[in-house]
Amino acid sequence: MAANYLKTMQSYLTKDDLPKLERLVVTKSWWDTVDILDRVVGSLVYDKPELGEIIFQWSLSDNIWLRRVAIDHQLLRKEKTDVQLMEKVLLNNLNQTEFFINKAIGWALRDYSKTNPEWVASFIEKNKERMAELSIKEASKYL
Repeated sequence: MAANYLKTMQSYLTKDDLPKLERLVVTKSWWDTVDILDRVVGSLVYDKPELGEIIFQWSLSDNIWLRRVAIDHQLLRKEKTDVQLMEKVLLNNLNQTEFFINKAIGWALRDYSKTNPEWVASFIEKNKERMAELSIKEASKYL
């Protein structure tokens, strides 16, 4: 419920709210809540690109939910996707056995493939040995 409220109020959030969002991700950890919060975090990072470094740090976290938000926070950004950040975050999360991480990798790539299929195909080709089958399957859906 709080996550849905934050989603409706996301335009009022500031960079000072990111630690509070991080706390929510860590303490209210399940895919349904996290998949709402990733959009809230994504909106904030889009408005404040300097927060990308924090998202990069989340991609290295021991907490799978912070990593999932880092992976999926740019969903639906299309041509406004920060491709360099996305690539770094994805590379940090290859070679995983965690279902929720591998699914997120696939979703991030699948979503971006609608905008830049060549980039996604190249990413898969370069990294397929380190990618889970699930990630490749999801990422390749529209290629």
